[in-house]
Amino acid sequence: MPRANNKSTEEVSNDPAGLARVFRALRYRNYRLFFIGQGISLIGTWMQQVAMSWLVYSLTNSAFLLGVVAFSGLFCTFILTPFAGVLVDRMNRHRILVVTQTLAMLQALTLAAVVLSGSAAVWNLVVLSMSLGLINAFDMPTRQSFVLDMVTKREDLGNAIALNSSLFNGARLIGPTVAGILIAAVGEGLCFLINGLSFSAVIACLLAMRIDLPETGKHQQDFFKGMKEGISYAWGFPPIKYIVLLLALSSLVAMPYPVLMPVFVKEVLQGGPNTLGFLMSAAGVGALAGAIYLASRQNVLGLGKILVIASCSFGIGLICLSFSSTLPLALLFMALTGFGLVVQLAASNTILQTIADDDKRGRVMSFFVMSFMGLAPVGCLLAGAMTSIIGAPFTLLIGGSGCLAGGLVFAAKYASIKDVVRRAYVKKGIISA
Repeated sequence: MPRANNKSTEEVSNDPAGLARVFRALRYRNYRLFFIGQGISLIGTWMQQVAMSWLVYSLTNSAFLLGVVAFSGLFCTFILTPFAGVLVDRMNRHRILVVTQTLAMLQALTLAAVVLSGSAAVWNLVVLSMSLGLINAFDMPTRQSFVLDMVTKREDLGNAIALNSSLFNGARLIGPTVAGILIAAVGEGLCFLINGLSFSAVIACLLAMRIDLPETGKHQQDFFKGMKEGISYAWGFPPIKYIVLLLALSSLVAMPYPVLMPVFVKEVLQGGPNTLGFLMSAAGVGALAGAIYLASRQNVLGLGKILVIASCSFGIGLICLSFSSTLPLALLFMALTGFGLVVQLAASNTILQTIADDDKRGRVMSFFVMSFMGLAPVGCLLAGAMTSIIGAPFTLLIGGSGCLAGGLVFAAKYASIKDVVRRAYVKKGIISA
């Protein structure tokens, strides 16, 4: 498949050391542009996420409706992502991203207009959440697959994915804290407006890329046949199947935890929007530490073992958080939770992209997106309903226990498939025989 024109930036040492190793993917011009644009935009994304949760809970005082609003967006993503994966393998990913980022900007600006005009209600927040879910169904698998088009050496893919996670969670340190301050001072509307404006940075950087990714010419294949081919490939390749199943379990029982944070802050910690911002930022600190650790690794060997440890850490963090009644303890265990979650996602992402065939990478990444977002809508509804009945701490305890159990089961399964993964790395030239 044609790659980005990065020849001028690829003539560097193959074995950088120190900080150069951590940031080695930035030697590719297109990836640098992507990194800069995303860095600005993601701060706004985190501001919107915190502001939306606080707005819904302030309007309704209902944990269940928090879950409903989250469900409305994530369910749309779940339904459409398999179709999007086929298109990602057929169409120019660069063009798709320009379109999806533009639509996401319009969604955020519309949300800002609704809130600033005083027209916010649960029904229009649900509609706007659904529209963002539709956009993300196409944006997320495209964005994941696009990394290898910008970073042309497959051995640098893991570093680029880890840097993406660092960027995401670096923004997580800033966005929620700023959102908490702005919500307390002027309300949620300004957070949505800032997010909308922040998309201009990533759109400008995408347009500035020098990249040539023509359509792949697979239009003659029946659309549903292409989808069936992707499903058969993913389900028939044990490493992909087990990683997707682990992420699906985590998505169902553990990843909805941010939806519960407004309830946990108000009812357990007796705090307000600033406390919510601090908690989300603490998760960002742990996540950023995990992403930097992954970026510092020299190659992909050992990622399976790291995936097991990360999944178990995610579950343990939530279990400990459920017993926390003071802010310092909650901050500590939110950091552990963030560490486990981002390392699990980034390690899974790297393994899937490095072992998948190039002509099926879009579909594999659509299953990746489905696995960590697909069951999250159901998880959000269950978490909201359970919180209304048994409270946020017990809901967190159940979710963390399920995540920990899944990590232990995957550990037993991975022992039988690690040789399959290693052979795939050898076949693709990532490691020597």
